[in-house]
Amino acid sequence: MPKHNADIAAIFEEIADLLEIQGANPFRIRAYRNAARMLSELPQEVSQLLQQSMDLTELPGIGTDLAAKIKEIAESGHCSLLDRLHTELPPAIAELLKIPGLGPKRVKALYHDLDVQTVEQLYRAARDGRIRVLPGFGEKTENNILQAIEAHADPVRRFKLVVAAQYAEALEKFLAAIPGVTHVITAGSYRRMRETVGDLDILVTAAAADANQAVRQFTNYDEVADVLSAGITRASVVLNCGLQVDLRVVKAECYGAALHYFTGSKAHNIAIRHMAQQQGLKINEYGVFRDKTSIAGGTEASVYAAVGLAYIPPELRENCGEIAAAKTGRLPTLIERSDLRGDLHAHTQATDGHNSLREMALAGLSQGLEYLAITEHSRKLSFVHGLDTVRLLQQCDEIDQLNTELKGITLLKSIEVDILEDGNLDLPDSVLERLDMVVGAVHSGFNLSRAKQTERILRAMQHPHFTLLAHPTGRLIQRREPYDVDMLRIIREARKRGCFLELNAYPERLDLLDTQCRMAKEEGVLISINSDAHSIYDFANLRFGVGQARRGWLEKNDVLNTRSIQELRPLIQHTMSL
Repeated sequence: MPKHNADIAAIFEEIADLLEIQGANPFRIRAYRNAARMLSELPQEVSQLLQQSMDLTELPGIGTDLAAKIKEIAESGHCSLLDRLHTELPPAIAELLKIPGLGPKRVKALYHDLDVQTVEQLYRAARDGRIRVLPGFGEKTENNILQAIEAHADPVRRFKLVVAAQYAEALEKFLAAIPGVTHVITAGSYRRMRETVGDLDILVTAAAADANQAVRQFTNYDEVADVLSAGITRASVVLNCGLQVDLRVVKAECYGAALHYFTGSKAHNIAIRHMAQQQGLKINEYGVFRDKTSIAGGTEASVYAAVGLAYIPPELRENCGEIAAAKTGRLPTLIERSDLRGDLHAHTQATDGHNSLREMALAGLSQGLEYLAITEHSRKLSFVHGLDTVRLLQQCDEIDQLNTELKGITLLKSIEVDILEDGNLDLPDSVLERLDMVVGAVHSGFNLSRAKQTERILRAMQHPHFTLLAHPTGRLIQRREPYDVDMLRIIREARKRGCFLELNAYPERLDLLDTQCRMAKEEGVLISINSDAHSIYDFANLRFGVGQARRGWLEKNDVLNTRSIQELRPLIQHTMSL
């Protein structure tokens, strides 16, 4: 039975896919997709909200019909609409959606025009050259489909970090309640805050007498679909959602060594073990040994100290210079969530957000923010009711009025203005100059050549009112690749102009990449970690942005919005006056 928001979101995504294949009303399809997106990133579990008798129509984008379906899924484990759609469409057609590059629109065309219902039929159609003649396909797409089908034979599924977090946190809570268990932590790529997670590695400490009990209860967890293996101190299972979880139970004296071993990365661990060997030591999951004598392993810090290194934070453990930095005392003091003083990217119900100005301000205040930039979309994005000059100036007046009433948080007047293909901005200078800051963003033309995309953004950044480049690569994790752009040139232009780049914390984006964060740090360009909040719940996603920033070696002083409002204003006003 679905217990997590991600499970319900997956059902809604499948409903949307099948409705699109059927050719249903686009607004109905979009409602399910928006609900799925909201649910997958909602910090509070719907099951808990239902236990608290919350009216689910208070959630962003959820009307009476969707609320009823959420409740049906949470209580019964299935959705009658999805069951009906499965009877109305060929049973294997959903498998086509798992082929990379085939979204619902293309599956719809293949189904209606070629009667393709299975992966096997798809392969034959591509092999026989029948797909290339369909509108919107072509020979290149046909060849890509053939390659994707062959790769699909052995798929490796990965889960977005925000989705993996729902399962990891629930499992940690479950395991921590088992008698005899003293520590529970999820290690692996999840602890390193990778953008996607292939599986979960959970480490538990318990006395030997309690280890087997922990394993038994773990394998009997109510979301386990399949037990792959189970022993006295370890087990591997697959959850109903398809996520594999590996459990290891260790003694307290081995905790640090085991945590280091199972956190990884593999390349980092190999390098540390090689250092140990050069010093006559052996490191494994049980400790650090000189001959047969254990000299460290109770804590991770003791493992690093045994080979002469300072403690290396998990997010840095990729064998990308962190070991040399630890040797020479040059490890960064990584940014913490508590360092953030404000958020420079948020939306309200004036465009595609779900809450009012006041509600967003109070939600930001409750998350410890001292200031919040309101950055609605501009007029080009008409499908989300982007603001024109008149509506933007009206909102500015509303912000000025609200700032006279609010205590503890300041709203900044801004706009997420579209960067047009020629590099111009979507609103005139006469209105942009009246704002506290201007956030520029690319929302179209993702397929421009590297040279054209780069020049487009560079021209926008040279605009006298440009402050911050939002989600600089345009990627959506597992949905859209980054557009091709010369990021080093972008970063150097930002340094020259005195403007800034965003690290967008929305879990679908996590944009900038960690390597680009590090590049910006080296070039002296400040990064702003922003939520891109579309509802009062989205500020919780700032933690994922901080995780990405830590992977990019960012410290407090490398991040723009760790400044107080008094320190921030001269920085953003400087860019407006250049």
